[in-house]
Amino acid sequence: MSDVPLLMVENLSVEFRTRAGVVRALEGVEFSVRSGETVGIVGESGSGKSVTAYALLGLLPASGRVTAGRAIFDGSDLGPAGRKLSMIFQSPRTALNPIRPIGRQITDVLRRHTELRRTEARVRALELLARVQVPDPERRYDAYPFELSGGMCQRVMIALAIACAPKLLIADEPTTGLDVTTQASVLDLLGDLARESGMATVLITHDLGVVAERCDRIVVMHAGHVVETAPARQILTAPVHPYTARLIESTPRVGTKLAALTPIPGVVPDLRGSLPPCRFRSRCERATAVCDDAPLPRVEVAPGHVVACARAS
Repeated sequence: MSDVPLLMVENLSVEFRTRAGVVRALEGVEFSVRSGETVGIVGESGSGKSVTAYALLGLLPASGRVTAGRAIFDGSDLGPAGRKLSMIFQSPRTALNPIRPIGRQITDVLRRHTELRRTEARVRALELLARVQVPDPERRYDAYPFELSGGMCQRVMIALAIACAPKLLIADEPTTGLDVTTQASVLDLLGDLARESGMATVLITHDLGVVAERCDRIVVMHAGHVVETAPARQILTAPVHPYTARLIESTPRVGTKLAALTPIPGVVPDLRGSLPPCRFRSRCERATAVCDDAPLPRVEVAPGHVVACARAS
């Protein structure tokens, strides 16, 4: 694993213009990913995990725009990254084209981003289907998404994502809607592919159990802010930000009774209008007057362990 970041996200801010007002979905988001590293991004729904991925890939809807910051990927601005960066989207059934055979969808990607001829692209597509453990690739090549199980559709999405050998793969909730056995199989496959090719991975998930087992580092997001980032073991055993601690306390563990779980108080704040420097302020039992002072400080409490909290030091 290289110590030089493959991806550096600096002060990334995104807003959406809606009829109800301007939603400041991301503010000052910063993190990095090194070559060969697996970084987990965790947080509640509405914390900005998927928006961060869409902003990095230039896939924001017309109502959204990047208002500040930048991302440096493989030594240059992310804009021309092209085939070097890929993404697995949530819900493969809606991400795949329902009226085009899955094999043709893979060859479309190969023809668009490589110089392979049609017959060569077909051979490569069959190799990719076999690599992601889709049984009987020759027959499945002509199948439509509705003819496949959820797990098989997710494998097709992975084949699409790795078709052009990306240096970085963003997997956005890649196991949503899958049974536990299929979830483990898909995550094992992603891990194997990353190790074989040296590919870096950003894993977006709600599941702290997954990041504990699969990730080298963790980025914790709340209401559009990165509140804490650190090596996985360190952040799970010694969280500093109160939101991270609450997130861990509210996560079920083997042998833990539901009554023993501690819910996170309150809800993710409305991201329209005036917001305090710390967006966890209204939900935090440790909050004091100092939390109202801008800007929100970022404190390195240990090597590689950064916390966005006025009371971290």
